[in-house]
Amino acid sequence: MNIKKFDSRFQILKIARIVKENSVTKTFVFDYSLGAKPGQFIMLWIPGVDEKPMSVAFDDGKEFWITVCKVGPASEALHKMEVGDKVGIRGPFGTFYTFSKGDHLALVGGGYGAAPMYFSAYEATKKGCKVDFFLGARNKDLLSYTHKILGLDNVKLHISTDDGSAGFKGFITEVLQKVLKEQKIDKVFTCGPERMMVAVGEIAEKAGVKSFMSMEKYMKCGLGVCGQCAIDDTGELVCKKGPVMKFDYLKKLPELGKYHRDAQGKKHYY
Repeated sequence: MNIKKFDSRFQILKIARIVKENSVTKTFVFDYSLGAKPGQFIMLWIPGVDEKPMSVAFDDGKEFWITVCKVGPASEALHKMEVGDKVGIRGPFGTFYTFSKGDHLALVGGGYGAAPMYFSAYEATKKGCKVDFFLGARNKDLLSYTHKILGLDNVKLHISTDDGSAGFKGFITEVLQKVLKEQKIDKVFTCGPERMMVAVGEIAEKAGVKSFMSMEKYMKCGLGVCGQCAIDDTGELVCKKGPVMKFDYLKKLPELGKYHRDAQGKKHYY
């Protein structure tokens, strides 16, 4: 396969493949490399609909993926698209997860947060890291990426579902807490619902382990121009300082795990 050069400013790309992960989640594959790192995001333009930030689910230097859950008008429109249809891409943007050779990592993915965590695991195992991968969902039918994760070397997969239909019955944070008591973990990474990530950060902190999470904020530009993703009290922009940030910093913020703001800046409490 010829690797096609990607213009990070803006490019119209064809969807090369579509993988159905579960009833509400699809992975869209593009035959380009972004040169992205785990945790970074793109701005995805769906013609005639909207432009939205999306986490990069995978990039191996030949192709990249985005994994999208159907949760609103833009994602619903994307889910209706087919192989060969075109979208606009800008990026990659933002900070990313970092690790050292031989680290023992705990990666916690909730819902479609499994995708960037898979990308992190893929890159980490290439550097000889050991990975405990924690994957949570409401039920077994909403799990995603399990086969991909099991295909990685030196990765142990832990699964939980709220209803007990697969793996541990309960929250994935309960499983994480047990493992952190039993094993020496160097870093904890997490991506998923914000309240889950807060719980992960608090559990890691009690265990004396540094943790990093991917913050989700309403973004319009991804370039630090519009100010839409400003963090309350600090004014720092998630698209520039994040999306991957230390829990040590995030835990001091008044909004973390309590509320988010919509396109008009109105607060919506969790």
